[in-house]
Amino acid sequence: MTSLQDFEATTITGQDRRLAEYLGKVVLVVNTASKCGLTPQFEGLETLYSGLREEGLVILGFPCDQFANQEFDDDAETADFCRLNYGVSFPMFSKVDVNGPAAHPLFAWLRTEKGGVLGDAIKWNFTKFLINREGEVVRRYAPTVPPAAIEADIRALL
Repeated sequence: MTSLQDFEATTITGQDRRLAEYLGKVVLVVNTASKCGLTPQFEGLETLYSGLREEGLVILGFPCDQFANQEFDDDAETADFCRLNYGVSFPMFSKVDVNGPAAHPLFAWLRTEKGGVLGDAIKWNFTKFLINREGEVVRRYAPTVPPAAIEADIRALL
């Protein structure tokens, strides 16, 4: 059976990271964008992370440019934007595709585990996937669901 621990990703600063590092934590995986109408969700994500990381929450942000070219071309520019404008301190990864033949394997798996209302394709930036401590996908949230609305579900898994 596949779980979060079976994947690797490249951090926004270029290091390869095995996602098995997060086994035993509650994980929220989010495809992000720096120039989107939903970009202010970074603030809510950071609030969740800073408030619950000591209890075992980790948020993993994956910039994506597949929706109306709303992400910077350069990972360093994305990292600076997130840190300077929203104080993002949770782990961020290098830009990925979330749909199509070049989709990162993590997102291909997440989509098959929890499809959306209109199939498994991710429709927009800030789609969120909640993963339990065992690395299993528990729930998928639409882009418009604010991070604060997910807090009760996260606390139930903590």
